[in-house]
Amino acid sequence: MSRLDLQKCIVGSVFTNCYFLKNKETGEMLIIDPGDNAEKIEQKILEMQGNPVAILLTHGHFDHILAAEAIRDRYQIPIYASQKEEKTLQDPKINLTAYHMNSYTLKADVYLTDLQVARLAGFSVQMIETPGHTVGSCCYYLKDEGVLFSGDTVFCGSVGRTDFPEGSTAAIVESLHRLLDALPDDTEVYPGHDASTTIGYEKRYNPFV
Repeated sequence: MSRLDLQKCIVGSVFTNCYFLKNKETGEMLIIDPGDNAEKIEQKILEMQGNPVAILLTHGHFDHILAAEAIRDRYQIPIYASQKEEKTLQDPKINLTAYHMNSYTLKADVYLTDLQVARLAGFSVQMIETPGHTVGSCCYYLKDEGVLFSGDTVFCGSVGRTDFPEGSTAAIVESLHRLLDALPDDTEVYPGHDASTTIGYEKRYNPFV
């Protein structure tokens, strides 16, 4: 991670990890899952002296998207998401805003397909489809930096909940295996909640393997 300055802040009512990926050489920054508290996110950007160029969403649940529009408008930058998550983002019953607050919908600016690589902030970012938590849940893999942002697909020693609308336990277990089979053991995994882990740790200790 020689070029990557990776930091996070925790936002929202369910303590979502919002990640900030700054290119040390250019100052360009990616923001992953701005789930709430836009002012707190903007303060973090100022502290890191970053120049945001894109927002990446791992999935469309309310706790990962509520500040996305405000940050997009503030910095005039695009929002990226999985193509298969478009319905979740635009259906308040699936993105759960209908049950927690006033209904909220969001349109991404760029929808990525499975294994598509986008060149953002000087990094090669690959989107990997990992359905289960939602139909269009995905992870973002930065191979050169050895990091994976797993959203609510993989947690340290666990996987995300599948009892929400359109969730699937079978699908999320398949997604877990897909990641563990494809990525190096020393890949650092940064989930949507709680502590980070590694692919190697999950191979050894995740009970869903």
